Amino acid sequence: MGPEQVGEWVLRELPRLNRAVLHDHAPPELLVTELGERVLAELPDVTRLSPEEAQRLVVHLGFAGASVARHYQEHTPGGIEHPERAFLPLTAGGDRIPFRAYFAALAEHTGTGHYDRDSYSSLVRWNVGTIRVSLHGEALAELPGIFDDGHIRTYTGTPGEERFFVLVKTGEAIELAVNCVLLPLTVAHADLIGESARRRVRGATVLLAALRRLFLDFASLPAEQTMAAEVFMDVFRQFAAHWTPGDIPPSGALDPEALKRDFLLGIAEPGYDQQARRLFPALLEAERAEIDALMSEPTLPRRLLAEIGSDESALAEADEGDLRRLVAQHPALVDWYRLLAMHARVSGAHLMLSKKFLFKPQRERDRAGMGDRLLISNRAGTTGMTETYLDRLTRARQNHTLARLRPVLIGGNPENAPDQAIDSGQETGPAVVTELAG
Repeated sequence: MGPEQVGEWVLRELPRLNRAVLHDHAPPELLVTELGERVLAELPDVTRLSPEEAQRLVVHLGFAGASVARHYQEHTPGGIEHPERAFLPLTAGGDRIPFRAYFAALAEHTGTGHYDRDSYSSLVRWNVGTIRVSLHGEALAELPGIFDDGHIRTYTGTPGEERFFVLVKTGEAIELAVNCVLLPLTVAHADLIGESARRRVRGATVLLAALRRLFLDFASLPAEQTMAAEVFMDVFRQFAAHWTPGDIPPSGALDPEALKRDFLLGIAEPGYDQQARRLFPALLEAERAEIDALMSEPTLPRRLLAEIGSDESALAEADEGDLRRLVAQHPALVDWYRLLAMHARVSGAHLMLSKKFLFKPQRERDRAGMGDRLLISNRAGTTGMTETYLDRLTRARQNHTLARLRPVLIGGNPENAPDQAIDSGQETGPAVVTELAG
């Protein structure tokens, strides 16, 4: 079976087999047998593939491997403690290479530094088609997929899964556009208060407002137009099982553009950089390098304050009159404040999504004595982030570098309110356009 036929099997047969196992209409061994005999046995030598073919096969075998891992651990006593045993019956190609060794070689052959298991990169970015983002008619960013067939691979073939993958990738594409707008301001001696910089900051703010609206709109739609919380918790999330003890399953926490934005704009949370580095093995090589570089540089707000001859300590010690004079002298502070405030509001909208689809339903289950899932706990994200920790991150983003200006900007001139011109719909509607190719 060539890579194209593998793709057809993952699109058609894998969801059917997963549904059968989940509804107890078939034993998990049937999936293992079908995968081994109909897919893996005829896989080509990795070195015969182009890097693009290897990427596509990583996506397909990532879905297959996640399915095998999940069903094994849910149906095998002790399976959660020894997830690697799920793959022992599976070999690939004529040389009968163990599945995980073949997958690791395939991941290396992509040339991207992909993890040796399924990841956010392959599950979301490579899987979903190319998404383009424009602002006021100007193309800003393109987040490519590696398929041109118009299909989105899923675990169970449901529209809800497709919608969720599109939501996550659309969010990342908008975040990429934000970062593309802001990154030129990080070069040495960049002017951060001139009109050119202010236009960039205002554009980034409008993009972030569109991202927030994307999250709010998804949360406001009925379940049949998004994904029911119980499906998210009991079906979708449970495929993010470990392949080996202690590995890093796919998660929205691995969105590299969101991590970059935090290090561009700053986040007042001790140890956040160590938390990000803990995720590095599951990121692509270029992403690790880009995030590492941003970690080692001052944030844009700190550079801004240095440019106007101030710093966070000076802001903290200044009285209201001093702050008003500072804003009057440097009106760019208003634009930067709005950007940081919208960054925090995006964090709040994302937290709201997490509460709606995960934390609140699980609390209701706990109160009803229904308990938690044994495989993937619904009391935390797949990388272990709890609701308390996400609450703390949101507060940290609210407590941004320019937060000391809040009483002056909001309590003084109402036109300076950070969201006055941003949430009006006039800017977040036609101003930002996202397009999914195919």
